[in-house]
Amino acid sequence: MRTGKLMYRPIGMVVGVVGGIAATRTFNKTWKLLTHQEDAPDAMDRDRGWGEILAAAAVQGAIYAVVHAAVNRGGAIAFRRGTGIWPGH
Repeated sequence: MRTGKLMYRPIGMVVGVVGGIAATRTFNKTWKLLTHQEDAPDAMDRDRGWGEILAAAAVQGAIYAVVHAAVNRGGAIAFRRGTGIWPGH
């Protein structure tokens, strides 16, 4: 059973990086669509208020969680289809 986890580990790392890139792009496009601003604020942006910074963080976190879960699940399903082994077991 540990074999599935070990075999999936390098694939999971690649899937994680791809998921992070996809989440970042999705957030940037969503932020631009919602606010018509090129860049989202970050915590150290002195020209932005608390509300805008916290809203951006909340939207970014939600998008990241959804994209991360979808990409990880898709990677696990593809691994199972290719090997017959579920990577979490």
